[in-house]
Amino acid sequence: MAETATQTLKAPAYTAGGTERERVDLPGDLFDGTINMPVMHQAVKAFLANQRLGLAYTRTRGLVTGGNQKPWKQKGTGRARQGSRRAPNWPGGGTVFGPTGRKYGQTVPRQIRALARKSALNARARENALIVIDNFNYDAPSTKQLVSLIGALGIAQKKILVLTDGLKQNVFLSGRNLQRVHVMPYSDVSTYHILWSDVVLIESNALGYALEAVEEKREAGVKRDAGGGKREAGSGKSARAAKAEAKAEAKSAKKTARKAATHRAEAKAAKPKAKAAKKSSAKKAGGKKKGK
Repeated sequence: MAETATQTLKAPAYTAGGTERERVDLPGDLFDGTINMPVMHQAVKAFLANQRLGLAYTRTRGLVTGGNQKPWKQKGTGRARQGSRRAPNWPGGGTVFGPTGRKYGQTVPRQIRALARKSALNARARENALIVIDNFNYDAPSTKQLVSLIGALGIAQKKILVLTDGLKQNVFLSGRNLQRVHVMPYSDVSTYHILWSDVVLIESNALGYALEAVEEKREAGVKRDAGGGKREAGSGKSARAAKAEAKAEAKSAKKTARKAATHRAEAKAAKPKAKAAKKSSAKKAGGKKKGK
């Protein structure tokens, strides 16, 4: 059944650096609150069916090699009559009614696909799982920058769909190595991709309006980084980095303590040897005096 909502849907907005902006109104012609479950089911089912290749193929008795003559004569052997070794009852013979390749493709009308995609976007907007990003301006591929944005939004452990305004190669390369992130142009998105994701990040230009530039801010306090750890906003160091530094300091302290202990042991061992050397030198000196 289709569900409709008359209220204007709003979505949270952020900059590409993770600074929070004021909530924005979503376009009413696309985000009208309509959710049509049967149409979404039909679109997803057709999408998955079109991914199948249907290459399963078996050979019938006409395609099996060999068996052009009778294995034995018709009568007199006491065995059942056989006409060919390619018969299905022979080992290595042809297969009866086996798969010979088929097409699983399904066609869905263009208006049905559009309605399904619209319903999926409305579903994510009503769940507050749709976030508007003002602009993805990446001068070069930077996975670190995209990970920092995801960490600032607090969605590091969710499946994320990033929709850009047209093809942006730098943004695609930035998210290509992230397991839970899928980057694609807004015009190429399908119902399956929207329903696959837990959170959808849409560039504002893709929705038909541009947001003014806002100065990036660093909020005081503790934030979650992309890996789920805590970091201080002012220092920019994560808890993992702090732990690693503490471990390194502890190891260096242990090494210095071991070196000091070895030096002490060597000094203690050298003292008896020095005393023995002094005694031997004194005895030699006394012997020489007596001889004189």
